[in-house]
Amino acid sequence: MTDDATKPGPVPPFAVETVPWQDWSQGERFGSRMRPLTDRGGGSRIGVAIEELPPGRQSCPAHFHLLEEEHLLILEGRATLRLGDRTYDVAAGDYVCFPAGQAAAHALINDGTEPCRYLIIGDRNPADVIVYPDSGKVRVRLTGENYRTDATADYWEGEADGSRT
Repeated sequence: MTDDATKPGPVPPFAVETVPWQDWSQGERFGSRMRPLTDRGGGSRIGVAIEELPPGRQSCPAHFHLLEEEHLLILEGRATLRLGDRTYDVAAGDYVCFPAGQAAAHALINDGTEPCRYLIIGDRNPADVIVYPDSGKVRVRLTGENYRTDATADYWEGEADGSRT
């Protein structure tokens, strides 16, 4: 018989403002801050976060997911959304979905003077593969490894032909 007292109970509602901001940056181009709501709420399968993109920064390298779906809702401010070969001005109230497997890289760029705050929701698939077309990379989340797309090989390359000599 299991002891229910040892199982974690449901997480009660909490104010988003009580989740501390986590800042990150990479060089001068990339960086933002985020409130990881999923972690605080006890979830694991769906990622939900509030992010804030400061002026002059890009949210991440342009990418698309093979197995994960993402959703974006702009809460405050403005930004430029890169989606495939096009760009779109987005502002508070705008929503966009990035379906899994859709080969259209996406990223937000804040070329304005005020921060852009948004809600980002997506699967947390441990086997996801992420493609970065600008830099010619592929990330395999399961192994934590990145590969160059210009190092592709034929399926049979390096395999013995199976014949006996």
